[in-house]
Amino acid sequence: MRRLPIIALAISAVMPGAFAQAAAPTEKDDKPVMLRQPASTDAVPTIDPNRFGDKPADEAFGAFQRGLYLTALNLALPRAQKGDPAAQTLAAEIYARGLGVPINQTEAARWYGEAAEQGVVEAQFRYGAMLLQGRYVPRDKAKAEKLMKAAAEAGNRMAQFNYGQLMMVDHPGDAGLDEAFPWFMKAAGARLADGEYAVSQIYANGTLKIPRDDKKARAYLERAAKQGYDTAQLDLAAWYIEGRGGPRDYQTGFRWMHRAAITGNVAAQARLARLYRDGIGTDGDSIEAAAWYIVARRAGLAAHDLDSFMDGLSEDQIKQAMTRANRLR
Repeated sequence: MRRLPIIALAISAVMPGAFAQAAAPTEKDDKPVMLRQPASTDAVPTIDPNRFGDKPADEAFGAFQRGLYLTALNLALPRAQKGDPAAQTLAAEIYARGLGVPINQTEAARWYGEAAEQGVVEAQFRYGAMLLQGRYVPRDKAKAEKLMKAAAEAGNRMAQFNYGQLMMVDHPGDAGLDEAFPWFMKAAGARLADGEYAVSQIYANGTLKIPRDDKKARAYLERAAKQGYDTAQLDLAAWYIEGRGGPRDYQTGFRWMHRAAITGNVAAQARLARLYRDGIGTDGDSIEAAAWYIVARRAGLAAHDLDSFMDGLSEDQIKQAMTRANRLR
């Protein structure tokens, strides 16, 4: 039976998604049952005036650029209270990220909501996400979808990806995938790795309206993989090794599997162990194979074939593998 991708709603990094997180690693199905959530905030604020509407909040925005966040907030709040949408969005950002002040998602929601009503695209996306979650403001799915669509139509790639996911929720099965696909394509066109991966999965499986196309699927997998999306790296490695969607290339497959493994993808770590065990795409190396399986097993993954492989190693080999695994952490 064709497996359909179930994609988790992308909410702000400080707000857990509305849907359940991916299950613990398992050998039954190495692919996570849902996409990881792309962060909608950066570790360091992006200095982009467009995030605050057409007109930055002048002195307040200048202080924000220089890292004077409390000063920026004090300058922005009076203007926000008078209805300035740029100042409202700036205040919301500062509260949401806890820049110079304690994180206050309730205040962030208040100001995102005010700015969203005035058409600030970033605020529409953020407030829509908050309305879907219903933690800091009452949940309102209808209003959330309206705001998310508005932000998506205005070109916000995160909103495009999220709105596509909402279409999947609203229309289960192939109908939802067909509704979601154009939005995922827009997000992929804007180089959002999650959008690229979503497009790859739809092409890999096909729908009632979209023919399966392994060549296109592989191309989008590669795009997402090159951006560091570890699940795409895992899939792409397998496709190179299997020769799916293009020529078979064991060495390239091995390299992608290794990249996914070193980023912490547990399924990739187990598969990399097998590649080392069997000498696929690399020279066979029992110590390296055992080390990577030890790393994966510590993360909760168990595989009968790799357990049997470990049983066949000597005590000295196990000791070497443990030492190597400790360095791989």
